[in-house]
Amino acid sequence: MLIGTGGAPQAGEASAGDVIDVTTATFMADVIEESKTRPVIVDFWAPWCGPCRQLTPALEAVTAKAGGQIRLAKMNIDDHPEVAGQMGVQSIPAVFAFVDGRPADGFMGAQSEAQVQAFVDKLIGPQGPSQTEQIMEGAQLSLDKGDLSTAAKMFSAVLQAEPDNAAAMAGMLKVYVAASDVETARQAADSLTDELKADPAIAAAITAIELAEKAAALGDPAALRAKLDANPDDHQARFDLALIHNAMNQREQAAQALVEIVKRDRSWNDDGARKELLNLFDAWGAGDPASIAGRKQLSRVLFS
Repeated sequence: MLIGTGGAPQAGEASAGDVIDVTTATFMADVIEESKTRPVIVDFWAPWCGPCRQLTPALEAVTAKAGGQIRLAKMNIDDHPEVAGQMGVQSIPAVFAFVDGRPADGFMGAQSEAQVQAFVDKLIGPQGPSQTEQIMEGAQLSLDKGDLSTAAKMFSAVLQAEPDNAAAMAGMLKVYVAASDVETARQAADSLTDELKADPAIAAAITAIELAEKAAALGDPAALRAKLDANPDDHQARFDLALIHNAMNQREQAAQALVEIVKRDRSWNDDGARKELLNLFDAWGAGDPASIAGRKQLSRVLFS
């Protein structure tokens, strides 16, 4: 929940140039170009956002520990909303890491300093993960590869040890969706408490369930491909096929199809392809390889 407060986050102890305020006008130089030299973490915040005031000191502390290996760029979305809108930021705090001029990773919501440190470690040198982290990484890798049985066993193992692990719960929901068992996924999601449903990971999984439910009514993918073969500018057919790809856990194909619509006609269906793509990124999670690749593809179209 966003809590109204006054005043901007205060600067940390990092060296000059490592923590900066960035504007729409300076974004290209301070973020895009700088990220070709070192990772740049962009913190989208606003003065009225309580969780932002909790997160920013953690970001500044970790930036200071990095000793110049990263830059923290803070963007007030009240004063400079354009970039946040292009990136699909719908709630704050929102954090994106840029590497080599492109978005590379990110997360939404307040995080502890330890969680921020783990995020930065992935950019500049990871530390040894805990046993739970190792299992979760293996589960996610299995899910990405389509090995649903292994993924389910590993997520279940985490839940046996940590029944309230929201990330593992979200993983199980996504396993059900990937297995085309949307009904079970919906029942499991509906049984969760409101507090758990508000967790970003579970909220993303619920979005995935909703997308799968939506795709189930779209019809035969072969017929949609035939329509595209006959008319490559049949954006509705390409859009419907993208949703089917997503429901089948073919994330890269889904992202490519929606980016292609944006490239051909950004205004189609009131920018519907870009908006749906951002929904997919939210469902997959900011760190998912398909989200990272998709954001890079979208950035090439939007910022070229």
